[in-house]
Amino acid sequence: MRKIILSTESGADLPTDLAAEHNIQVVPMHIIMDGKDYLDGSLPVQDIYDYYDRTKKIPSTTSTNVHEYQEFFSKINKDYPDCTIVHIGYTSKASSSFQHAVMASEEFDNLYLIDALNVTGGLTAIIMHTVKQLEQEPNIEPTKLVEKIEAIIPKSKLAFVPGSLEFLRAGGRVSNVAYLGGALLKLKPRIELIDGHLVSNKKYRGKMSSVSEKFIRDYFERHNIDRGQLYLIYSIGLEEGIKQRMEDIAKEHGFENIKWMQAGAMISTHSGPGGFGIAGVEV
Repeated sequence: MRKIILSTESGADLPTDLAAEHNIQVVPMHIIMDGKDYLDGSLPVQDIYDYYDRTKKIPSTTSTNVHEYQEFFSKINKDYPDCTIVHIGYTSKASSSFQHAVMASEEFDNLYLIDALNVTGGLTAIIMHTVKQLEQEPNIEPTKLVEKIEAIIPKSKLAFVPGSLEFLRAGGRVSNVAYLGGALLKLKPRIELIDGHLVSNKKYRGKMSSVSEKFIRDYFERHNIDRGQLYLIYSIGLEEGIKQRMEDIAKEHGFENIKWMQAGAMISTHSGPGGFGIAGVEV
């Protein structure tokens, strides 16, 4: 039986300890800042915020290209001869990265590609659910594993509230009118991944301390998340007191296995500092 190796992109924000423990291979996406190309993961997130403070511009991001995927998959094959690669990719609705993986896949006959239609914690939730599946069925056939992953994709629920609208405005993701209105009224949008698309479908009024509590309680009301694992996502700048309160509320709802994840450079470039998100898989 060929060994199954899981892989994904850096936009999953997969914590390094989980990647190392479960031998999950991660290919970096790109951050372009000051005319320089940085691999996601090599650039401190704080540098992005400092750059915005200086210039009032946000860096741009680019996907993993075809050549990088070819090298990435080739290295996995070299390191793990006779393996089967199952690549669980960043949503194709928000990046060309998955399409580039498809183009690169023509050279490999031991590669399965799955569009997870999710990002950051929502993508990590799918990956870690797959890890659990492999632990339960170590000899599962790759085609059967792919079927199980595809069945879980619609059940992975990610939502987040950005710390401010500035990065969304600077990146053209909200209009100036919407930005000014939101800023004046102290409104914060709830953004969710729906069918692979980022959708703003509710607004909260107030400070982040009160908004985050309303947001997490709404999330638990709307989704019956598997109590076995919950992912809480933060971007640099989220107050420690808010983080502790979010964890306390999660525990009140029966979650014991809570994993905090920091939004990496790719995600932070779009969402800015001080944000909070939550992800899990519905039962």
